[in-house]
Amino acid sequence: MRIEQLQAFLAIAETGNFGQAANKCGITQSTISRQIQALEANLGALLFHRSSQATLTVAGEKLLPRARKICLEWITVGQEIKDLQAGKQPELCVAAIHSVCSHFLPPVLQKFCLDYPQVQLRVTALGSDRTLKVLRDGLVDIAIVMNNRFLTTSPEMTVDLLYEEKIDILMACDHPLTNYKEVPHTELLKYPQVVFKDGYGMQRLLQEWCSTYNLTINAVMELNTLDAFRGVVRQGEMVALLPETALVETKKDSSLAVRPLVPMVDESNPKSPQQLTRQVVLVSTSDRINIPPIAHFCHLVRQQAENFNDPTVN
Repeated sequence: MRIEQLQAFLAIAETGNFGQAANKCGITQSTISRQIQALEANLGALLFHRSSQATLTVAGEKLLPRARKICLEWITVGQEIKDLQAGKQPELCVAAIHSVCSHFLPPVLQKFCLDYPQVQLRVTALGSDRTLKVLRDGLVDIAIVMNNRFLTTSPEMTVDLLYEEKIDILMACDHPLTNYKEVPHTELLKYPQVVFKDGYGMQRLLQEWCSTYNLTINAVMELNTLDAFRGVVRQGEMVALLPETALVETKKDSSLAVRPLVPMVDESNPKSPQQLTRQVVLVSTSDRINIPPIAHFCHLVRQQAENFNDPTVN
């Protein structure tokens, strides 16, 4: 069954004449006759009484209201797709990790709202795994997450590296580790650590780091908000490994301190010590990135990343 057959059926039902229906559809009478014959063969029933006036059979009467609904839906969805391609979408949904929502995205969000005031922007802060899941499920248009090659290698995914940042140590202002300008990992491992919950990219990154260098950290607590990390670390000897953007607020808090880690030496490349870092990426799907509002949002994000990576830009 094809939509052209249903459209031909409706035209004949409305005009009562095959010839007039053919003119209305812009096709020949022989073509419209073949379309109805094919439709009748598909349904296994005659739809019209063929006489001087084409009138509906009982089967035709049953089909008529449903054919109208189907053709109306076809017109509606066709218009919606045209609107989508023209950038006339009602909303744009973004999911991103917490630190990105707090410190990287705000200028992008403000600029997008000025450029596309008719598009409702919806932003949700989630862990990396959850963010990518809602993208794959079609619940959001764009995800900004920690890079994870296992989650972003699907052929329909598009992945742009935005920036790479160091992982530093958050501690209380009077913590013993504040005596170091750079903290050796042997000293770091002496203290209990607060880590992100399962499903967050930072937990996976620390697990990979420990596996690479055969380290064991004493993870005594799992949290999922930056405020909670600051509150717990402020109380005593517990420390946390967090990315630089997650530590911006710490600069304003005299009760907390931040120290970098001494770069680790990889036995396979001892002349090039490795700093613990994370990559933040922009992820979408190949069918979404050409839709004008989504394409523009991605463009703004890339511009912000260029500023973020430029040390001369405040």
